Order: sequence, then C-alpha cells, then structure tokens
Amino acid sequence: MEKELTELESAYFDSIKELSEGEIVKGEVVAVTSREVIVDVGYKSEGIILRSEFEGVDVDDLGEIEVFVENVEDEDGRVVLSFRKARETKGWRTLADNYNEGDLVEGFVTRKVKGGYMVDVFGVEGFLPQSLSSFKNMATEEVMGKTFGFQIVKMSRAKENFIISRKDALRIGREASRKKIWEEMEEGKIILGKVKSITNFGAFVDLGGVDGLLHIADMSWKKITHPSEIVAAGDEINVIVLGFEKEKGKISLGLKQTTPDPWKEIDKKYKVNSMIKGRITNIQNYGIFVELEKGIEGLIHISEVSWTKRFINLHESFAIGDAVEIKIIGVDPGERKISLSVKQTEKDPWDDIENMITVDSQVNGKVASYGEGCVYMELENGLEGVIFNEDISWTKRIVRSQEVLKRGQTNSFKVLGVDRASRRIILGIKQLQDDPWPAIVEKFPIGTVLDGIVVKVTNFGVFVKIDDDLEGLVFSGEIEKDVMDNLKPQDKITVKIIKIDSGSAKIGLSSRIDEPIEIAEE
Repeated sequence: MEKELTELESAYFDSIKELSEGEIVKGEVVAVTSREVIVDVGYKSEGIILRSEFEGVDVDDLGEIEVFVENVEDEDGRVVLSFRKARETKGWRTLADNYNEGDLVEGFVTRKVKGGYMVDVFGVEGFLPQSLSSFKNMATEEVMGKTFGFQIVKMSRAKENFIISRKDALRIGREASRKKIWEEMEEGKIILGKVKSITNFGAFVDLGGVDGLLHIADMSWKKITHPSEIVAAGDEINVIVLGFEKEKGKISLGLKQTTPDPWKEIDKKYKVNSMIKGRITNIQNYGIFVELEKGIEGLIHISEVSWTKRFINLHESFAIGDAVEIKIIGVDPGERKISLSVKQTEKDPWDDIENMITVDSQVNGKVASYGEGCVYMELENGLEGVIFNEDISWTKRIVRSQEVLKRGQTNSFKVLGVDRASRRIILGIKQLQDDPWPAIVEKFPIGTVLDGIVVKVTNFGVFVKIDDDLEGLVFSGEIEKDVMDNLKPQDKITVKIIKIDSGSAKIGLSSRIDEPIEIAEE
C-alpha cells in the first residue's frame, strides 16, 4: 500500500512543471468570469489573471495563450501570471532583437496622453509625440484603435522604451512611392491620379507622391475657357503621360488623349451644306458655340444669325442649353473649326424683296441704333431700314437725331428706296406730309417784318422761332453785338426775312429792320 502511494506521489510531482519567475510559458484558459481569466499552466495551482489585461482581446474564444510568470507562489500558494507582461516582454524582445532606430513598424493607437499618444507595437507601448503624429484634421474615431505605419526615431534597450514617428513614416512612404513612380514612368502610360489644385492654365495632379501638370489644352477635345469646366480638386482621373523630365521633376499629362480624337476625319462626318441640330453651350458677343457631339463644337458667327437684323443681342435671343437647327457652312479639321449658320436654314428674304416692300408704301419700324447722320430702324417684317437726318423734318435742321427719335420708339415711315448693296430700306418721316415750303414762301415773302421768340443764342447768331415748327437764323452780322449779348431764350425780338432757301430748309433773318435788303444778282 505504501509503495502504491509513493508511486502516485511521484507521478503527481513529475506532472508538475518547473516554473521560474520572469519566464514566458504556455497555458490553457479553463474559465472566464466577469472579472478574471483562470489559466492552467501545468503547475500545482492555476493562475488567475484580471480580465482588464485582455483589453481588445475576445476572451470567450481563447484557448492556449502565453503568460508571464511574475511569482511562482504567492502568500496564498498561487502562481501569479500576467497576460499583458507576456505580450510586452515578447514584443520588446522582438523589437530589441530585430529592429533599430530608423526602421519602420506597424502599431495601433491605444490612448491619448499629455503631449501625444501611446501606440501598441508588438504588444509594447511606445510614445508618439503630437508633433510627429500627422493626425491634424483627423477625427478622434479616425485615430483611436486604428493601425498606422511608424518609424522608430529613438529606442533605449536599457530602459525598454521607444519613441516613434508617423510623420517620418509617411515621408519615407512618399519617397518610396516617388522612386517607384519615376522608375516605372514612361510616355503613353495611363496612370490614376488625384486632382490636387486648379489654376487658370491647368491642374496639378498627384500621381501618388509625384505631381504632374495637366494643361488646359490637354483636358478636352472641345474648347474650354477654364479647367474647372472639366475637373475639380479631389477628383480621381485617369491621365496619360505625354512627356517627363526626371532631372527637373516635370511630368506633362493629358486627359483628352485617353479618348479617341473626335476631330479625326471630321470633314467626312459633317458635310458642308448639311442641316443638323446642336445644343448651345456658350454665348459671346461675337457669336454662339454649339455642341454637335461630345468634344465637337461649332461657331455661329453673329453675322450668320439673321438675314435682316443688323444689331442683335444674342443673350436676349438665345440661352445656354437651347436646341438649335443649323447649317454647316465650313469645316476646317486642321484648325479644329466648324462654321455654322442659323440664317441659312431659311430663304434669304432679299431674294424676293420686290414682293415684300415697295417704294412710296408706308411701313412701321422701331428705332434700333444710331449712325453718323442717320438712324437705323427695325421694320415689322424684320428688314433693316435707315432714315437720314434730312428726311426727319421739313422745317427743322436735325443734328442729333437721338433727340427726336428715341431708342425703342415705334414710328411710321415712307419707303423712299431700296438699297440692295447695303441690304437696307431707305425711309423718310417728313415725306408722310406735304412739302410745306411753297406755302412758307408764299406766307413769308422777302422783306416781311414780324415778331419772333429767341430759341437759342450762339456765337454765330440767334435762332428765332417765327411760326409753329419754323425757325430762322439771325447771323451775327445782322444784329448789333450789344443787343445780341443781352438776348436770352424766350425773349421777344422783331426781325425781317431777308432770305429763304427751301432746298436746305433755311430762313435768313435780320434785326436791322430799316436797312434795305441786298438781293444777289441772278
């Protein structure tokens, strides 16, 4: 019996492991409570580890784990174990044996502390200074518990602590990326890039650590005025390498070159004199740009908008996005230009002008603009008319026609003629009434003395109203200087008619009533 007990005791003690403080051993998790994790390491007693040491670890699925022996036997006869210290010790050994200052490691941020963060690397916490974190503009949830790459900037094996830098790890990553990009750079290669910034002349694109320039001329096959019409900061785009100078760090990129050139053999697709439809994309004072297809635009010059209207406000007549029917009147593949026309989609009214308007007929028109000694009219039938100053009034000499005919004002006119060369209708207002000059000559013969009203005083004479809508001029030689100097508008003055020229609508007056009239010899 004693022999059997001795054998059992021997077998029991043989099964118990020999443990030493400071070593790392394997153990089996046998139970998990709300506060503790119980681990069997094959010793005579089981070890109890606080559950808080397993932060970030799913303890319910644990089987065999490594633990650190802190004390082989405490005052209660239990072995004292630590899961955290096992990780830290093993991690530190990994760091100390395999890594040096300047090496790159990965770790996850565990907590924020004064002046920076603590980062778990191989189970050991290292310090990440705020100035080396590159976490600016990042939300807390984007940092805490997340894994990043770091560079070891300082490590003390004696004190078992280390300082790391994400800023330097990012720099090293960018340098490696730049080196790889330059090594793989070749003309014609298509690369995915991100638009970094936009200027008036193009956009800078980040190719992954190296910036390239996408010039505005290489953005689109169609004409654009600003890069923002095609790309925006933050856009990811496929670009093609057009050229590069590694020594100068320059890369030229193309976006339009990633798609076929729509201008190739364009003259075969768009025939001159053919009718098509397009969409208005841009309106300028000189014309309208129309998109025929993606990347292909043509121009309707302002002179090709209307057969009859000379002065057109394109912004009032058209709007961006409008569909318009047009005729192709020219294609230049070399210059990448297509000339379009709106007016040529209709018949030229001047081809049938005789049936549209006749001389001596009366028409209505609206004042459109002013010229030198004339006014341009827009007639109701769309034709352009012109009325010269001398055809506005029988009795008044018109110098500034805009004082008589206001812009936008509608009047009736008499057709005096048709100017085919200038494509204008010659108009008159005074011709709507009978010529009053025969009656004026009869009513006011030479030598007639009458009372008038001063209208205007000039340095060459005095204009005097002698009847309704009838004025004459007293030249300075026909009035005493002191009298002339004292005259002002609305003053009454007695004058004598000394000359009448119905052809030029002029009446000569004199304030020297008693002086005889000198009649020029025929």
